[in-house]
Amino acid sequence: MSNELQPGAENAIRVCLDVQPHERVTVITDRVTRDIADALVTEIDQVGAEHTLFVLEDEAPRPLKDLPASVAADMERSDVSIFAAWVQANELGSRMQMTDIVNRRRMRHAHMVNINRQIMLEGMRADFHVVDDISTRVITRARSAKKIRATTPAGSDFTADLNPAYRWVKTSGIISRDKWGNLPGGEVFTSPGEVNGTFVIDGVVGDWLCDRYGNLKDMPLTVRIEHNRLVSAESPNQTLRDDFWAYTHTDENSDRVGEFAIGTNIELREIIGHILQDEKFPGVHIAFGNPYGAHTGADWYSSTHIDVVGAQFDIWVDDEKIMERGRFLI
Repeated sequence: MSNELQPGAENAIRVCLDVQPHERVTVITDRVTRDIADALVTEIDQVGAEHTLFVLEDEAPRPLKDLPASVAADMERSDVSIFAAWVQANELGSRMQMTDIVNRRRMRHAHMVNINRQIMLEGMRADFHVVDDISTRVITRARSAKKIRATTPAGSDFTADLNPAYRWVKTSGIISRDKWGNLPGGEVFTSPGEVNGTFVIDGVVGDWLCDRYGNLKDMPLTVRIEHNRLVSAESPNQTLRDDFWAYTHTDENSDRVGEFAIGTNIELREIIGHILQDEKFPGVHIAFGNPYGAHTGADWYSSTHIDVVGAQFDIWVDDEKIMERGRFLI
């Protein structure tokens, strides 16, 4: 195990999750990310907390159809859980089963999907107290807003009309029992009332498509949204377009905007082609599909959820401009 992973692991265990000696931790990993899981376990051991480490390939065939029963049973006994693994196509259902346990038991949970060495050396070394401060400023404005408009030099121009019945959620990297979070952290999000306009995705797309297509800077995907539904998608890469279109038409709500988010990790310097970190990059990202209703209050469901990220945003919250070319003005 490389010592260069330890600062990020220490941040995860001691700052973001604040693991205590009397607590119990479930760590879920796979063979691809075992070195990162070992770094996390080293920190858990130094804290003095009890833990169990699961390597997914030892528990069930991949891709996972369901969360392995052994993992689920262990989570039922734990205070904290960590998912640090490289996902495969069609495994989202098993991760939803995992987060169902987290939500029901109000566990502190770190979601580190497709975590890699680069992210451990970059995003996971952020000062998450600083990220939490800017996240608090953004969410304070967003919670009283009626609409948010976002534009980019690449041609994005869309507006989210907000539903006051839906809650805004802060996932700044400081994880509590109230909301599990991705690590590295740095975003505030809600489920929008309605989104309309054009989004030029010159950053990344989520889930397994991210690993396949990476950074879209040189070959963006342009989507048109009307009344909160995806109505068109175009790209010079027809295979990307077709994969994205198929994903967003899995069920009756897969093409519906379920998440509207503002990235707040101001210590990130560039988009790297990895959704786990890039969705925290300062700017706007949205997701088609599941609205995380347990947290936002949205009363509809989808079996899918795919994030899309752009770059160099200008953002207006009602009439206040809070970002210009990707830099916060607050």
